[in-house]
Amino acid sequence: MTSRPPTVCGHIVAIGGAEDKTSELAILKRVFELAPEDSREVAVIATASSIPEQLLPSYEAAFRRLGATHVHALDIQDRQQAADADNARLIQRSGVIFFTGGDQLRLTTVLGGSATLRAIRERLRAGAVVAGTSAGAAAMPSTMIYNGAASDALRKGAVNMTFGLGFVRGMIIDSHFLERGRFTRLMEVGASNPEQLGIGLGEDAAVIIYPNRVLETIGPGHVIIIDSRDLASSNIAELEMGEPVAVENMILHAMVSGHGYDVDARRYLVADELETVLAGRRNT
Repeated sequence: MTSRPPTVCGHIVAIGGAEDKTSELAILKRVFELAPEDSREVAVIATASSIPEQLLPSYEAAFRRLGATHVHALDIQDRQQAADADNARLIQRSGVIFFTGGDQLRLTTVLGGSATLRAIRERLRAGAVVAGTSAGAAAMPSTMIYNGAASDALRKGAVNMTFGLGFVRGMIIDSHFLERGRFTRLMEVGASNPEQLGIGLGEDAAVIIYPNRVLETIGPGHVIIIDSRDLASSNIAELEMGEPVAVENMILHAMVSGHGYDVDARRYLVADELETVLAGRRNT
């Protein structure tokens, strides 16, 4: 099986949270390197955060260190600001659009259907990078997790789901994955939605989602893949809410920097295989 033809030209980078913003900037450097050569401006969107005044200066300093010509700090806190044409224009000028962490439900309720979100989607189709950390990563798929206990989420109805920002399809992304013990959250999601690929991002780890839906892991942390497509059986449909879920043949992969995954083929790519796939993409 081969990956489907890309419907966008830009890259998506989903970060698990707590990425280095002051030292080597390894993940943010890769984000900036993916920007189109003719667009070195960055828009940082702090809608999800309750402390934007603390977060925005650190990202502004980091991207300026990396060579951004302008960093637009967009503290969009309500739907009126999301509809503002000036914010949309700044996004249209940017080669990187970056979402901070916080509360992913704030992102969808403030940005959903707005001129700002339409501008971001247009820039992604045109080749810009859309990146997000923590809540900013979790909100990227068409369907997102917005709540659910980490310790015992493998129970029917334990994980709350809603529509996300719709930048990627067929994936559910969870952040702070290993540090907060969130394995059972994606297992519960996989049991009820086997077609959705679960991506668990550790802190200071990320995946680049290429337009051909190949993932590349970057950063010093782990990225966990939970694949339920070939699930043999589950009792979830017969359960009452809150009862424990059984699953058979759920597949788990742990990826490190330089390894990858073909989402549509459901194929793990070790470093040499990933390099071959990406080299082939660059030559087409």
